[in-house]
Amino acid sequence: MRGDDKKGRKLSIWAWCLYDAGNSAFSTVIVTFVFSVYFARGLIGDETQGSALWAYAMGVSGLIVALASPLVGAVTDHYGARKPGLLLFSILCIIATALLYFAAPGSSATGVALVLGLVILANTALEIALVFANAMLPHIAPSGMVGRVSGWAWGLGYIGGLACLVLVLLGLVGVSGHAPLLSLPQAHSEHIRASAPLTALWFALLTVPLALWTHDTARTGLSLGQATQKGLEQLKSTLQTALHQKNLLLFLIASALYRDGLNTLFAVGGLYAAGTFGMDFSEIMIFAIGLNVTAGLGAALFAFADDHWGSKPTVMVSLAGLIVTGAIILFLQDKTAFMIVALLLGIFMGPAQAAGRTLAARLSPRGTTAQTYGLYSLTGKVTAFLGPTLFGLMTSAFDSQRAGMASILLFWLAGMALMARVKERS
Repeated sequence: MRGDDKKGRKLSIWAWCLYDAGNSAFSTVIVTFVFSVYFARGLIGDETQGSALWAYAMGVSGLIVALASPLVGAVTDHYGARKPGLLLFSILCIIATALLYFAAPGSSATGVALVLGLVILANTALEIALVFANAMLPHIAPSGMVGRVSGWAWGLGYIGGLACLVLVLLGLVGVSGHAPLLSLPQAHSEHIRASAPLTALWFALLTVPLALWTHDTARTGLSLGQATQKGLEQLKSTLQTALHQKNLLLFLIASALYRDGLNTLFAVGGLYAAGTFGMDFSEIMIFAIGLNVTAGLGAALFAFADDHWGSKPTVMVSLAGLIVTGAIILFLQDKTAFMIVALLLGIFMGPAQAAGRTLAARLSPRGTTAQTYGLYSLTGKVTAFLGPTLFGLMTSAFDSQRAGMASILLFWLAGMALMARVKERS
């Protein structure tokens, strides 16, 4: 596929953006709103214990990614091609996700451990695949459109998560007394478990365009072994350099903190809605659909602001919006009011992530884009255990999920304070 002609470049960009629409279904359906709630309620039978086990699985996955992603990025910079690794780890995620269908209620301790193992494998594989995908951004997007392309991808990601949720709701669960399109036995939660292979199929289908049409960087000519050796050498050098580059280091720490708050929200958002406001699966999915709509709109609308204002101002405005709406949510008692303000909060979720991804590219030293994204992933994952852990500690200490949710605001405030000191390069 040639990426230098105008038509080919457009096709390449949109195929890359569609990949976000595919992989976001995993985060939306499996991690946040459907399977995580089923795991706690249906498989474990105790929402507190189930939430803790789920958080531990996410923590283990985060640790693996923290250790692996910088090396993956460094090797990729020397190997050249990004697409083979992206497709390999995407396939691993798809297979592990599909196998979650067998997580039936009443599973033994060994069965639960196997389910958690699949969750760890799927989440780890996706996060490593995203290192490759992120590293493709500066190559496929024109220099003046990096922010817009990143924002479009985030927007399509939310639309993809939304579309998959709609399929789960209408096709498997049903809504407002209407039977689902596909009638599956509910005695062993088969209709909920089927959301896993459906999500895997969705991810697989939307990965095909990237495999066919997104142009890749050229191979450097080094073997994988040679690329690994050089990657290790350069990774050591990059880590030493990063420690002396105050601006880049500030950005990495700031983004790690506010992303940890966002990731914690994604991990416990469905559980919070279910536990604090007593939402059932249908209500949670309707709420999730609305949240994906507003988040997608926010990412798309702020995409132009990223290129016009700059990535840093876009992140700062987004964090301010998250903090204000998040603080209001803590004091709400009414379910409807909660849903309305949460939908408003969703507008600021996408821009904070998309603009942060763009800023990482703009701050990366020449020739080390993939490594910078590896470090970006590393710093995000090294602190990944802090958010869920603090959420759990505050929830237990105050016997209130609201106290746990308040901890998320601390990460956004700390991230915003450090981000204010970052200097953006044009």
